[in-house]
Amino acid sequence: MKFVTALSALLVCANVSAEIYLKEQFTEWPGSWEISSKWKDSSELGNIESSHGEFYGNVEDFGAKTTEDAKFYGFSRKLDKPFNSEGKTMILQYSVKHEGDWSCGGAYIKLLPGGDSFDAPNFGGDSPYAVMFGPDICGSSKRTHVIFNYDDDNKLIKKDVLCEKDKFTHLYRLVVRPDNTFEVSIDGKSVREGNLEDEFDMLPEKEIKDPDMSKPEDWVDEKKIPDPDDAKPEGYDDVSIEVADPDASKPEDWDDEDDGEWEPPMISNPDYKGPWRQKQIDNPDYKGKWEHPLISNPEYKPDENLYNRCVDCTHVGFELWQVSAGTIFDDIIVTDSVEEAQAFAEETYFKKKEPEKAMQAEQQKIEDEKRKAEQDAGDDDDVGMGLDDDDISDDEDEL
Repeated sequence: MKFVTALSALLVCANVSAEIYLKEQFTEWPGSWEISSKWKDSSELGNIESSHGEFYGNVEDFGAKTTEDAKFYGFSRKLDKPFNSEGKTMILQYSVKHEGDWSCGGAYIKLLPGGDSFDAPNFGGDSPYAVMFGPDICGSSKRTHVIFNYDDDNKLIKKDVLCEKDKFTHLYRLVVRPDNTFEVSIDGKSVREGNLEDEFDMLPEKEIKDPDMSKPEDWVDEKKIPDPDDAKPEGYDDVSIEVADPDASKPEDWDDEDDGEWEPPMISNPDYKGPWRQKQIDNPDYKGKWEHPLISNPEYKPDENLYNRCVDCTHVGFELWQVSAGTIFDDIIVTDSVEEAQAFAEETYFKKKEPEKAMQAEQQKIEDEKRKAEQDAGDDDDVGMGLDDDDISDDEDEL
Protein backbone atom coordinates (compact mmCIF):
# COMPACT_ATOMS: atom_id res chain seq x y z
CA MET A 1 0.00 0.00 0.00
CA LYS A 2 2.81 2.40 0.90
CA PHE A 3 4.53 1.57 -2.42
CA VAL A 4 1.37 2.38 -4.43
CA THR A 5 0.94 5.66 -2.55
CA ALA A 6 4.58 6.63 -3.16
CA LEU A 7 4.34 5.71 -6.85
CA SER A 8 1.18 7.78 -7.24
CA ALA A 9 2.88 10.75 -5.59
CA LEU A 10 5.85 10.35 -7.90
CA LEU A 11 3.61 10.36 -10.96
CA VAL A 12 1.80 13.45 -9.72
CA CYS A 13 5.13 15.23 -9.25
CA ALA A 14 6.23 14.18 -12.74
CA ASN A 15 3.04 15.59 -14.26
CA VAL A 16 3.40 18.85 -12.33
CA SER A 17 7.00 19.29 -13.46
CA ALA A 18 6.16 18.72 -17.15
CA GLU A 19 6.22 21.90 -19.21
CA ILE A 20 4.51 22.60 -22.52
CA TYR A 21 6.05 25.53 -24.37
CA LEU A 22 3.80 25.36 -27.41
CA LYS A 23 0.79 23.48 -28.69
CA GLU A 24 -0.37 24.48 -32.15
CA GLN A 25 -3.28 22.96 -34.07
CA PHE A 26 -3.90 25.85 -36.48
CA THR A 27 -7.51 26.34 -35.44
CA GLU A 28 -7.27 29.70 -37.19
CA TRP A 29 -4.87 31.21 -39.70
CA PRO A 30 -2.68 33.16 -39.36
CA GLY A 31 -3.63 33.51 -35.70
CA SER A 32 -0.39 33.95 -33.73
CA TRP A 33 1.78 33.33 -36.78
CA GLU A 34 3.67 36.09 -38.58
CA ILE A 35 4.56 35.90 -42.26
CA SER A 36 8.16 36.58 -43.35
CA SER A 37 7.00 39.43 -45.55
CA LYS A 38 10.42 41.10 -45.84
CA TRP A 39 12.55 37.96 -46.29
CA LYS A 40 12.08 37.93 -50.07
CA ASP A 41 10.39 40.05 -52.70
CA SER A 42 6.64 39.52 -52.55
CA SER A 43 6.76 37.91 -56.01
CA GLU A 44 8.96 35.11 -54.62
CA LEU A 45 6.85 34.37 -51.56
CA GLY A 46 4.10 31.78 -51.73
CA ASN A 47 0.67 32.02 -50.15
CA ILE A 48 -0.24 29.94 -47.10
CA GLU A 49 -3.84 29.02 -46.33
CA SER A 50 -5.80 27.08 -43.75
CA SER A 51 -6.71 23.62 -45.09
CA HIS A 52 -7.39 20.04 -44.07
CA GLY A 53 -6.56 18.86 -47.59
CA GLU A 54 -8.54 16.74 -50.01
CA PHE A 55 -8.88 13.85 -47.55
CA TYR A 56 -8.84 14.08 -43.80
CA GLY A 57 -9.84 12.43 -40.54
CA ASN A 58 -11.87 15.36 -39.18
CA VAL A 59 -13.56 18.07 -41.22
CA GLU A 60 -12.75 20.59 -38.46
CA ASP A 61 -9.04 19.65 -38.30
CA PHE A 62 -7.08 22.28 -40.23
CA GLY A 63 -3.40 22.90 -40.82
CA ALA A 64 -1.23 25.50 -42.57
CA LYS A 65 -0.86 24.61 -46.27
CA THR A 66 1.63 25.86 -48.87
CA THR A 67 -0.27 26.56 -52.09
CA GLU A 68 2.05 27.86 -54.85
CA ASP A 69 4.78 25.96 -56.68
CA ALA A 70 8.34 27.28 -56.96
CA LYS A 71 8.00 29.72 -54.06
CA PHE A 72 9.65 30.55 -50.76
CA TYR A 73 7.66 30.27 -47.54
CA GLY A 74 8.47 31.79 -44.19
CA PHE A 75 6.26 31.98 -41.12
CA SER A 76 6.95 31.94 -37.40
CA ARG A 77 5.35 32.43 -34.00
CA LYS A 78 6.37 32.97 -30.42
CA LEU A 79 6.45 30.07 -27.98
CA ASP A 80 3.93 30.35 -25.17
CA LYS A 81 6.92 30.57 -22.83
CA PRO A 82 10.72 30.65 -23.43
CA PHE A 83 12.42 27.26 -23.40
CA ASN A 84 15.77 26.65 -21.74
CA SER A 85 16.47 22.92 -21.96
CA GLU A 86 19.19 22.85 -19.30
CA GLY A 87 18.57 19.76 -17.18
CA LYS A 88 15.51 18.91 -19.27
CA THR A 89 14.47 16.65 -22.10
CA MET A 90 13.64 18.55 -25.28
CA ILE A 91 10.84 17.25 -27.51
CA LEU A 92 9.92 18.81 -30.84
CA GLN A 93 7.00 17.08 -32.56
CA TYR A 94 4.73 17.98 -35.48
CA SER A 95 2.87 16.44 -38.43
CA VAL A 96 3.43 16.80 -42.18
CA LYS A 97 1.16 15.85 -45.07
CA HIS A 98 1.84 16.38 -48.77
CA GLU A 99 -1.02 15.24 -50.99
CA GLY A 100 0.56 16.21 -54.31
CA ASP A 101 3.67 15.09 -56.16
CA TRP A 102 6.40 15.89 -53.64
CA SER A 103 9.18 16.23 -56.22
CA CYS A 104 11.23 18.85 -54.41
CA GLY A 105 10.65 20.84 -51.27
CA GLY A 106 11.51 21.29 -47.62
CA ALA A 107 9.06 20.61 -44.78
CA TYR A 108 11.29 21.08 -41.75
CA ILE A 109 10.64 23.11 -38.62
CA LYS A 110 13.05 25.25 -36.60
CA LEU A 111 13.39 26.20 -32.93
CA LEU A 112 14.63 29.77 -32.81
CA PRO A 113 16.35 32.16 -30.41
CA GLY A 114 15.75 35.89 -30.41
CA GLY A 115 13.44 36.85 -27.59
CA ASP A 116 11.73 40.23 -27.91
CA SER A 117 14.19 41.26 -30.62
CA PHE A 118 13.19 38.39 -32.92
CA ASP A 119 12.64 39.87 -36.39
CA ALA A 120 9.64 37.93 -37.71
CA PRO A 121 9.19 39.85 -41.02
CA ASN A 122 12.82 39.11 -41.98
CA PHE A 123 12.93 35.53 -40.68
CA GLY A 124 14.37 33.32 -43.45
CA GLY A 125 17.11 30.95 -44.50
CA ASP A 126 19.95 33.03 -43.06
CA SER A 127 18.32 33.56 -39.67
CA PRO A 128 20.16 31.79 -36.80
CA TYR A 129 18.41 28.79 -35.32
CA ALA A 130 18.94 26.37 -32.44
CA VAL A 131 17.39 23.23 -33.95
CA MET A 132 16.31 22.27 -37.46
CA PHE A 133 14.27 19.11 -37.81
CA GLY A 134 12.06 17.43 -40.37
CA PRO A 135 11.73 16.05 -43.91
CA ASP A 136 13.36 17.50 -47.01
CA ILE A 137 12.91 15.89 -50.42
CA CYS A 138 14.38 16.74 -53.81
CA GLY A 139 14.75 14.18 -56.57
CA SER A 140 16.48 11.08 -55.29
CA SER A 141 17.51 12.87 -52.07
CA LYS A 142 15.06 12.00 -49.29
CA ARG A 143 16.03 12.72 -45.69
CA THR A 144 14.86 13.87 -42.29
CA HIS A 145 17.11 16.73 -41.23
CA VAL A 146 18.48 16.70 -37.69
CA ILE A 147 20.69 19.76 -37.23
CA PHE A 148 21.84 21.49 -34.04
CA ASN A 149 23.58 24.82 -33.69
CA TYR A 150 26.70 24.34 -31.57
CA ASP A 151 29.33 27.03 -31.00
CA ASP A 152 27.69 29.16 -33.71
CA ASP A 153 27.99 26.40 -36.28
CA ASN A 154 25.21 24.19 -37.63
CA LYS A 155 26.04 20.52 -37.06
CA LEU A 156 24.32 17.95 -39.27
CA ILE A 157 23.74 14.36 -38.25
CA LYS A 158 26.47 12.21 -39.82
CA LYS A 159 24.21 9.54 -41.34
CA ASP A 160 21.02 10.35 -43.23
CA VAL A 161 17.69 9.63 -41.58
CA LEU A 162 15.06 8.71 -44.19
CA CYS A 163 11.60 10.27 -44.32
CA GLU A 164 8.15 9.39 -45.65
CA LYS A 165 7.05 10.50 -49.12
CA ASP A 166 3.47 9.27 -49.57
CA LYS A 167 0.35 11.46 -49.49
CA PHE A 168 -0.69 10.80 -45.91
CA THR A 169 -0.05 12.61 -42.65
CA HIS A 170 3.11 11.55 -40.82
CA LEU A 171 4.25 12.42 -37.31
CA TYR A 172 7.86 13.49 -36.75
CA ARG A 173 9.34 13.59 -33.25
CA LEU A 174 12.80 14.60 -32.03
CA VAL A 175 13.80 13.83 -28.44
CA VAL A 176 17.05 15.14 -26.90
CA ARG A 177 17.83 13.95 -23.37
CA PRO A 178 20.09 15.34 -20.60
CA ASP A 179 22.27 12.22 -20.84
CA ASN A 180 23.43 13.50 -24.26
CA THR A 181 21.38 11.00 -26.23
CA PHE A 182 18.75 11.64 -28.89
CA GLU A 183 16.01 9.77 -30.74
CA VAL A 184 14.09 10.39 -33.95
CA SER A 185 10.75 8.69 -34.44
CA ILE A 186 8.28 8.75 -37.32
CA ASP A 187 4.65 7.77 -36.74
CA GLY A 188 5.57 6.58 -33.27
CA LYS A 189 8.34 4.26 -34.43
CA SER A 190 11.98 4.93 -33.60
CA VAL A 191 14.09 5.32 -36.76
CA ARG A 192 17.38 6.59 -35.30
CA GLU A 193 18.82 6.98 -31.82
CA GLY A 194 22.26 7.34 -30.37
CA ASN A 195 24.81 9.46 -28.57
CA LEU A 196 25.12 13.10 -29.63
CA GLU A 197 28.91 13.03 -29.50
CA ASP A 198 29.03 9.96 -31.76
CA GLU A 199 26.39 11.04 -34.28
CA PHE A 200 27.29 14.74 -34.64
CA ASP A 201 30.64 16.45 -35.18
CA MET A 202 30.23 18.81 -32.26
CA LEU A 203 33.49 18.02 -30.49
CA PRO A 204 37.03 17.41 -31.75
CA GLU A 205 38.13 13.79 -32.07
CA LYS A 206 39.23 12.19 -28.81
CA GLU A 207 42.35 10.84 -30.51
CA ILE A 208 44.49 12.17 -33.34
CA LYS A 209 47.45 10.87 -35.32
CA ASP A 210 50.71 11.39 -33.51
CA PRO A 211 52.35 14.33 -35.34
CA ASP A 212 55.79 13.13 -34.24
CA MET A 213 55.40 9.77 -35.91
CA SER A 214 55.65 8.94 -39.60
CA LYS A 215 55.99 5.78 -41.64
CA PRO A 216 59.60 4.48 -41.54
CA GLU A 217 61.42 4.88 -44.83
CA ASP A 218 62.24 1.16 -44.94
CA TRP A 219 58.64 0.12 -44.29
CA VAL A 220 57.48 -2.28 -47.00
CA ASP A 221 53.73 -2.15 -47.64
CA GLU A 222 53.64 -3.65 -51.14
CA LYS A 223 51.80 -6.93 -50.69
CA LYS A 224 52.68 -8.25 -54.17
CA ILE A 225 55.76 -7.81 -56.36
CA PRO A 226 56.62 -8.87 -59.94
CA ASP A 227 58.04 -12.39 -60.22
CA PRO A 228 61.73 -11.94 -61.08
CA ASP A 229 61.77 -15.40 -62.68
CA ASP A 230 58.95 -14.55 -65.06
CA ALA A 231 60.29 -13.14 -68.36
CA LYS A 232 58.48 -12.09 -71.49
CA PRO A 233 58.69 -14.85 -74.18
CA GLU A 234 60.71 -14.03 -77.28
CA GLY A 235 58.59 -12.69 -80.12
CA TYR A 236 55.62 -11.97 -77.81
CA ASP A 237 55.25 -8.39 -79.06
CA ASP A 238 55.51 -9.50 -82.70
CA VAL A 239 52.06 -11.10 -82.64
CA SER A 240 49.62 -8.69 -84.28
CA ILE A 241 46.16 -7.93 -82.93
CA GLU A 242 44.47 -8.64 -86.29
CA VAL A 243 45.26 -10.86 -89.26
CA ALA A 244 43.85 -11.19 -92.77
CA ASP A 245 40.83 -13.52 -92.93
CA PRO A 246 42.25 -16.76 -94.44
CA ASP A 247 38.75 -17.81 -95.55
CA ALA A 248 38.06 -14.66 -97.52
CA SER A 249 38.52 -14.63 -101.30
CA LYS A 250 38.41 -11.97 -103.95
CA PRO A 251 34.90 -11.55 -105.39
CA GLU A 252 34.53 -12.72 -109.01
CA ASP A 253 33.14 -9.35 -110.10
CA TRP A 254 35.99 -7.41 -108.49
CA ASP A 255 37.67 -5.08 -111.01
CA ASP A 256 41.14 -3.93 -109.88
CA GLU A 257 41.07 -0.97 -112.28
CA ASP A 258 37.71 0.30 -111.01
CA ASP A 259 37.70 -1.01 -107.46
CA GLY A 260 41.38 -0.83 -106.64
CA GLU A 261 43.62 -3.58 -105.40
CA TRP A 262 41.57 -6.10 -103.40
CA GLU A 263 42.61 -6.72 -99.80
CA PRO A 264 41.12 -9.42 -97.61
CA PRO A 265 39.18 -8.23 -94.53
CA MET A 266 40.92 -8.35 -91.16
CA ILE A 267 39.81 -10.50 -88.24
CA SER A 268 40.96 -10.86 -84.62
CA ASN A 269 44.17 -12.84 -84.33
CA PRO A 270 43.46 -15.96 -82.23
CA ASP A 271 47.15 -16.08 -81.27
CA TYR A 272 47.15 -12.57 -79.80
CA LYS A 273 47.12 -12.71 -75.97
CA GLY A 274 47.05 -9.01 -75.16
CA PRO A 275 49.80 -6.92 -73.51
CA TRP A 276 52.26 -9.00 -71.58
CA ARG A 277 52.02 -8.75 -67.81
CA GLN A 278 54.62 -10.10 -65.46
CA LYS A 279 53.30 -12.52 -62.87
CA GLN A 280 52.87 -11.23 -59.32
CA ILE A 281 54.03 -13.09 -56.25
CA ASP A 282 53.82 -12.50 -52.49
CA ASN A 283 56.38 -9.98 -51.31
CA PRO A 284 58.62 -11.76 -48.78
CA ASP A 285 59.50 -8.37 -47.19
CA TYR A 286 55.85 -7.27 -46.74
CA LYS A 287 55.24 -5.85 -43.25
CA GLY A 288 51.55 -5.14 -43.56
CA LYS A 289 49.65 -1.86 -43.74
CA TRP A 290 51.31 0.80 -41.62
CA GLU A 291 48.95 2.34 -39.10
CA HIS A 292 49.65 5.79 -37.79
CA PRO A 293 49.88 5.70 -33.97
CA LEU A 294 47.18 7.71 -32.18
CA ILE A 295 47.52 9.99 -29.18
CA SER A 296 45.01 11.83 -27.03
CA ASN A 297 43.84 15.03 -28.69
CA PRO A 298 44.90 17.94 -26.47
CA GLU A 299 42.06 20.04 -27.95
CA TYR A 300 39.38 17.55 -26.97
CA LYS A 301 37.25 18.43 -23.97
CA PRO A 302 34.06 16.54 -23.10
CA ASP A 303 30.87 18.58 -22.92
CA GLU A 304 28.14 17.34 -20.62
CA ASN A 305 25.80 19.99 -22.04
CA LEU A 306 25.74 18.88 -25.67
CA TYR A 307 22.03 18.17 -25.22
CA ASN A 308 21.23 21.76 -24.17
CA ARG A 309 20.53 23.16 -27.61
CA CYS A 310 17.65 25.36 -26.47
CA VAL A 311 19.48 27.79 -24.24
CA ASP A 312 17.11 30.59 -25.20
CA CYS A 313 14.49 29.26 -27.63
CA THR A 314 11.63 31.74 -27.90
CA HIS A 315 10.09 31.04 -31.31
CA VAL A 316 9.29 28.29 -33.76
CA GLY A 317 9.21 28.74 -37.51
CA PHE A 318 9.26 27.36 -41.03
CA GLU A 319 11.47 28.79 -43.80
CA LEU A 320 11.15 26.71 -46.95
CA TRP A 321 11.70 26.52 -50.67
CA GLN A 322 9.20 24.32 -52.46
CA VAL A 323 9.23 23.41 -56.14
CA SER A 324 6.00 21.48 -55.59
CA ALA A 325 3.71 23.03 -52.98
CA GLY A 326 0.91 21.34 -51.08
CA THR A 327 2.44 20.59 -47.68
CA ILE A 328 0.11 20.78 -44.69
CA PHE A 329 1.72 21.40 -41.29
CA ASP A 330 -0.17 20.64 -38.10
CA ASP A 331 -0.13 19.43 -34.48
CA ILE A 332 3.07 21.08 -33.25
CA ILE A 333 4.15 20.54 -29.67
CA VAL A 334 7.31 21.72 -27.91
CA THR A 335 7.67 20.21 -24.45
CA ASP A 336 10.07 18.61 -21.99
CA SER A 337 7.81 15.61 -21.43
CA VAL A 338 7.69 12.56 -23.69
CA GLU A 339 4.41 11.63 -22.00
CA GLU A 340 2.86 14.97 -22.97
CA ALA A 341 4.09 14.57 -26.54
CA GLN A 342 2.67 11.07 -26.75
CA ALA A 343 -0.67 12.15 -25.28
CA PHE A 344 -0.88 14.94 -27.87
CA ALA A 345 -0.06 12.45 -30.62
CA GLU A 346 -2.88 10.20 -29.44
CA GLU A 347 -5.29 13.15 -29.51
CA THR A 348 -4.25 14.26 -32.99
CA TYR A 349 -2.21 12.08 -35.34
CA PHE A 350 -3.40 8.67 -34.22
CA LYS A 351 -7.06 9.75 -34.37
CA LYS A 352 -6.77 11.02 -37.94
CA LYS A 353 -4.46 8.32 -39.32
CA GLU A 354 -6.95 5.57 -40.24
CA PRO A 355 -9.98 7.79 -41.12
CA GLU A 356 -7.73 9.78 -43.44
CA LYS A 357 -6.64 6.63 -45.28
CA ALA A 358 -10.24 5.39 -45.45
CA MET A 359 -11.43 8.67 -46.99
CA GLN A 360 -8.64 8.67 -49.54
CA ALA A 361 -9.44 5.04 -50.46
CA GLU A 362 -13.13 5.90 -50.92
CA GLN A 363 -12.23 8.89 -53.11
CA GLN A 364 -9.94 6.68 -55.19
CA LYS A 365 -12.73 4.10 -55.56
CA ILE A 366 -15.16 6.76 -56.81
CA GLU A 367 -12.58 8.10 -59.27
CA ASP A 368 -11.86 4.59 -60.57
CA GLU A 369 -15.58 3.87 -61.03
CA LYS A 370 -16.09 7.19 -62.83
CA ARG A 371 -13.12 6.53 -65.09
CA LYS A 372 -14.43 3.05 -65.92
CA ALA A 373 -17.91 4.42 -66.65
CA GLU A 374 -16.45 7.02 -69.02
CA GLN A 375 -14.39 4.34 -70.73
CA ASP A 376 -17.43 2.06 -71.11
CA ALA A 377 -19.47 4.96 -72.51
CA GLY A 378 -16.73 5.63 -75.03
CA ASP A 379 -16.71 1.99 -76.10
CA ASP A 380 -20.52 2.11 -76.59
CA ASP A 381 -20.18 5.20 -78.80
CA ASP A 382 -17.62 3.40 -80.97
CA VAL A 383 -19.98 0.46 -81.43
CA GLY A 384 -22.90 2.77 -82.28
CA MET A 385 -20.93 4.33 -85.12
CA GLY A 386 -20.46 0.94 -86.83
CA LEU A 387 -22.80 -0.85 -89.32
CA ASP A 388 -24.96 -3.80 -88.29
CA ASP A 389 -25.57 -6.89 -90.48
CA ASP A 390 -28.87 -5.57 -91.95
CA ASP A 391 -27.15 -2.34 -93.05
CA ILE A 392 -24.45 -4.37 -94.79
CA SER A 393 -27.04 -6.58 -96.56
CA ASP A 394 -29.01 -3.55 -97.78
CA ASP A 395 -25.85 -1.95 -99.14
CA GLU A 396 -24.96 -5.14 -101.00
CA ASP A 397 -28.47 -5.35 -102.57
CA GLU A 398 -28.17 -1.77 -103.80
CA LEU A 399 -24.87 -2.62 -105.45
